[in-house]
Amino acid sequence: MFGVLLSFLIAARITWATPTDASAACTVTAFAGVASATAACTNIVLDNVAVPASETLDLSKLLDGTTVTFAGTTTFGFVEKDYNLIEVGGKNFRITSQPGAIIDGNGQAWWDGQGSNGGIEKPDHFMTVKSSGVSVVEDIYIQNYPVHCFSVSGTGLTMQNIVLNNTAGNAPNNRSGGLAAAHKSVEPVSEPPLADIRNRKCFTDLRDSSDGFDFSSSTNMLIQNITVLNQDDCVAVTSGNNVTVRNAYCDGSHGLSIGSVGGKSNNNVTNIYFGDSVVKNSQNGARIKTNSGTTGFISNITWENIALSNISIYGIDVQQDYLNGGPTGDPTNGVTVQNILFRNVTGTVQPQARDYYVLCGTGSCSNIDFESVKVTGGSNDSCNFGNCPI
Repeated sequence: MFGVLLSFLIAARITWATPTDASAACTVTAFAGVASATAACTNIVLDNVAVPASETLDLSKLLDGTTVTFAGTTTFGFVEKDYNLIEVGGKNFRITSQPGAIIDGNGQAWWDGQGSNGGIEKPDHFMTVKSSGVSVVEDIYIQNYPVHCFSVSGTGLTMQNIVLNNTAGNAPNNRSGGLAAAHKSVEPVSEPPLADIRNRKCFTDLRDSSDGFDFSSSTNMLIQNITVLNQDDCVAVTSGNNVTVRNAYCDGSHGLSIGSVGGKSNNNVTNIYFGDSVVKNSQNGARIKTNSGTTGFISNITWENIALSNISIYGIDVQQDYLNGGPTGDPTNGVTVQNILFRNVTGTVQPQARDYYVLCGTGSCSNIDFESVKVTGGSNDSCNFGNCPI
């Protein structure tokens, strides 16, 4: 029996400091050892694990109180398939990494200049996180994720000091028709200094459908000390209660967003706070978007101490006219939007952009307030509700 166990451990490349102690470090160096480690250990080190094509790095059933530490470089094989590359779930877990560790999503293999809007079949999210208890995801460095990065749900999660670096997607490849390989239609941004990347800033350039952090059905969440450079939402909350986002640095994104809301299994967004953050070189700054002809409830949302610069479409945006992913200009009133506060949101937009744009349905908006707000540089501002400073 011992010989059989020893043969298995060698094949799976998993070692325990003390086989009978779940808290002892279990170091996994091959994908085949992951399942056994998550079933038996609460202290797991994933050391240079290569995840085969079509496989998910399954951390979805972690034992209570488990710490998972990424070490070395974690890589993923390529297959044309819609799936999640990493799935995390459990109670009171901690996901972290050793200094210098890299989680490389191999996005170059999927990038074709079309993102999730077409082309080859691509993964849905890079990492799904479903939390309970008091859990933490911190100090991890991700590069080259294929499309969306984080999809988060559950309760009691803190996410902090996270790097998402997809600047490799700025360059065209042999499938992107001369455009940026990670997506189309937008000129690539310049690559930041390596020192900035290692300073826990998050760089992505997936153009569209490249959200950094997506939250749904999330309660009591804290997101802090993140930086996202992409071309879709930096942080988006589509449903949830009591979510705080602070010290975010968003460069090249669609901004700090609520929505889109409506037409989903959960359409309630309440008590969300965005604070002490920077949004630059982005399409939008602070925004709410609801889907046309749907129902939902958005209440008690605050953006405070937000610095905007070089915004290309809307500095501050509230729209109730989204249909099939785009605005129609004809708002509907099925989603209630109330108790919205923009406080000390300041900065600049490009000349063709709008400083402020509020388009509410009839009777669906109330208490949209602006305090110490000054966004300048744009034209054709339009607000059909609230005290926009125009």
